[in-house]
Amino acid sequence: MTNQPTVISGVIPSLAVKAEHTPRSETGIGALMPWADRLWFVTYVAHKARSGNGTGLFSIDDDLTVTKHPESVVGTYANRFIHKQTSQLFIGPHVISTTGEVTTIAELVDIRITATTAHLTDPENKVYSLGMEGELFEIDVHTLQATQIADLLEELDVRGYPHFKDAVTRNGRLVVVNNSYFHDDFTKGSSDGRLAEWDGQTWTILARTQFNTMATANGMGEALFAVGQDRASALLHVHLPSTGWQVYRLPKSTHTQDHAFTTEWPRIREVESERLLLDASGMFYELPPMTYGDAVWGVRPIASHLRIVGDFCSWNGLLVMAGDQTTPLHENNPVGGQPQAGLWFGKTDDLWSWGKPQGWGGPWWETAVEADDPSDPFLMTGFEHKCLHLRHDGVRPVTFTIEIDFTGTGQWNTYRTVTVEAGGYEAFVFPTGFSAHWVRLRADQACTATGQFTYT
Repeated sequence: MTNQPTVISGVIPSLAVKAEHTPRSETGIGALMPWADRLWFVTYVAHKARSGNGTGLFSIDDDLTVTKHPESVVGTYANRFIHKQTSQLFIGPHVISTTGEVTTIAELVDIRITATTAHLTDPENKVYSLGMEGELFEIDVHTLQATQIADLLEELDVRGYPHFKDAVTRNGRLVVVNNSYFHDDFTKGSSDGRLAEWDGQTWTILARTQFNTMATANGMGEALFAVGQDRASALLHVHLPSTGWQVYRLPKSTHTQDHAFTTEWPRIREVESERLLLDASGMFYELPPMTYGDAVWGVRPIASHLRIVGDFCSWNGLLVMAGDQTTPLHENNPVGGQPQAGLWFGKTDDLWSWGKPQGWGGPWWETAVEADDPSDPFLMTGFEHKCLHLRHDGVRPVTFTIEIDFTGTGQWNTYRTVTVEAGGYEAFVFPTGFSAHWVRLRADQACTATGQFTYT
């Protein structure tokens, strides 16, 4: 086996893709999909097709030989969707049959496509595709005619720099996310980020903060998951037909992925069989596809990391991760070198050796809190050491109640109370190893409060 490729820590250097030196842009790998006896992937450059020559549509065969397809075009693509009724893969502006024949939708080449998903009313014959600038297209899966049907900048009141990232159809609604979040938004506490849904007639804005990705339970359950973040924590919004939208919060393991341009790309994907893996805010999590008792439980942190993981999937018994290793961004990074991206090959269980889970966050960050109003649940399980920091602006002492849900089913129990003097601060350290699925806070009077957990 002398002609086998070199493998270094799960990376096969000969499978990396590179862009030309001028003008320099990103060369991220935005989407992966096993299909037609190969692993297919598309790349993304920073801004449509003005730079990044050398990138495009690639496939890898069982002998680990990478091939650039003749239909390849340069662009910004991160979508992947299987239209089950016609057995076609939509990836970038391309449509791939089960025999590997590729057709390119010319109208979409210059659209920064971030999502393709099922149609609300005619799933047999149509799909939707979403562009990063808020262009929503309807595509006929037979003729491959693409027609723009909405401008989400207008529909969702996005006035700043748009950065739409994902779209999913589930439970009778099309849900989209925009991850606009920039320097000044931290101070404001809000942004042009959006979580929004459409019933085919009316658009409804659900949240005005950064949201990055979504997924369904792949037929195992009715849950629709949406992941984002605000300055207090990472966010996990869950839609169930029986309850509507529920809000959960997760720790952040890094602040290097808060800004819209560095949030590339949180994902929820099925790995192995019927298991969901979530990557968000620098942390991998197990995410169970099923919900019990109309509640989400069993979310567990796996590892902290600093990788930019454009996408990941299972292929030939391996977990494969796409990367974005070097980003010169049109000479903004003078030491970035030649734009490039690679793939990592390993097993799902390898992730537990990447970095012990740790992070911070909580339900409140200078938040207006009403008396005895419970906060959103915040994840507590899977971390060794835990400390809670509390602060408020009240003119009288405020007593905060710590409540835990140790079964994960929404049954809350009082654990401790902590009294913080007027305009003061207190910390509470939990016993080493103390854990529950979820924790939440209450204040005994209205105030502006900050409640943040640090997990190490």
